[in-house]
Parts: sequence; structure tokens; C-alpha cells
Amino acid sequence: MQCHEVDYEIFGDDMQIVEVELDPGETVIAEAGAMNYMEDGITFETRMGDGATPTSGMMGALLNVGKRVLTGESIFLTHFTNTGRGKRRVSFAAPYPGKIVPMNMAELGGELICQKDAFLCAAFGTRTDIAFQKKLGAGFFGGEGFILQRLNGDGMAFVHAGGTLIRRSLSAGEVLRVDTGCIAAFTSGVDYDIERAGNLKSMVFGGEGLFLATLRGPGTVFLQSLPFSRLADRVLQAGRIGGSSKGEGSVLGGLGDIFGDR
Repeated sequence: MQCHEVDYEIFGDDMQIVEVELDPGETVIAEAGAMNYMEDGITFETRMGDGATPTSGMMGALLNVGKRVLTGESIFLTHFTNTGRGKRRVSFAAPYPGKIVPMNMAELGGELICQKDAFLCAAFGTRTDIAFQKKLGAGFFGGEGFILQRLNGDGMAFVHAGGTLIRRSLSAGEVLRVDTGCIAAFTSGVDYDIERAGNLKSMVFGGEGLFLATLRGPGTVFLQSLPFSRLADRVLQAGRIGGSSKGEGSVLGGLGDIFGDR
């Protein structure tokens, strides 16, 4: 496998943009709708699949579409190619507050497993696929379900994580226990499973959920501080409690909620 060699620069802090520089003939693949701007000389084409592996007829195309549907992503990927003579740039924006993380796939062993909506863009030649959870417990209760996304390649790939990102290197046999939604990505050597979050009282009233994820090394783990599902829950909760007719922090607004004002 030989991916295109792309240069890049990341701008911003919490709502980041990654700007990818393409030499003539180079291509970057991205999720549909991720593009922010591109310079003259770059053309784009929407395709079914990453283009890394040729599809074998109609059945192969349908299989690729089915895999994309299972991961919750669009069935299409957009291919951006520099058809000009000099270097050209195209940028991709983060979908919600967090960090865009550059991943050198060659340094990570050529494979990365990430949450379903983490992939943003990658150098052409990177293969995007699905990774089924082998253990039923991890599939049902692990926060990410049975389906994760697998990236294979030897070039640059860019994934997005919510909030702040932490990179942890686990030695052989080392175990890290994590809130199930806070796992952004991990290398293929890491064993992923779930366990109960303490006793029954802790599970019900502890606020940490019923289960924790256990990650066992060796390998590298990327953790996010603010999963999008948690952010969405807080926004919805604030909307139900605060409403729009009272100012934020209003005592009267809180009393109105208690006594059924709305």
C-alpha cells in the first residue's frame, strides 16, 4: 500500500480547520460535506468508496455502500485532486467543537480503529472499512455498538475528537478504564472490552453510566473529553430547564420550572 504524501496545516483552537496541500496529481479523500474551501486548480468528484481497492462489479459496490450505512456515514466519499501545475490547497472543517488529530498511519502500524463519526479526511490510498466488535458485551454496552471504523494505510489521516484529546501509550498488559463514550480511537493491538461500573449503587447513582470500557495494551489510545452525544444531551437538558423566556441563571425561571410554569 502506498498512499499519496500530503502536507498539511491545522488552524484554530476549538473549531479547527485542516488545510491540506496537494502536489500536482495528488488526491485527498474526505467525508461528504467536510470541505471548507479550496483553491483554483483543484477538482472534486463524489464516489462510492475510498478508491483504494477497486470494486468488483455491482455486488462489490453494493457491499461498500452497505458498510458505509452501518457506520452511520454518508454512502459517498469526495475525492479532491490537484489538476493544476503548482501546489494547491483544500481545507476541511471540524463538524463540532473539538480537535482535528493528524494520524501518521505508518507510525501507528498501518491501522487505526476509531469511533463511527471520527473520520474527516485522508491521503488517497487510505482504506476506510468497518470493524465489528468481537465480544457481545462490548457491542451491546460499550457505547459505540458493534460497528467501529477501521482505517488502513501508510499516509496521513485526519480524525476529529470532541473537546480535548489525550494520547496514551499502553504497555503490554497495561489496563486503562474509560467512560465508554470518551474513546476516540485506538491502534489494532489494543484489546477492547467492557466491565460493570462498580456495585449496584454506583451503577445507578454514580453518574458514570452502567459500564466502563477497558483498554488493554500494548498499543496507543486516543481519548476525547467531550463526546458529541454528551454535548447534545447537555444542550437539550438546558433547553428543557432554562427555556427562552427567562434570562440564564434566573431564580424566577428555576422556580417556574419547579411549580409547572412551563
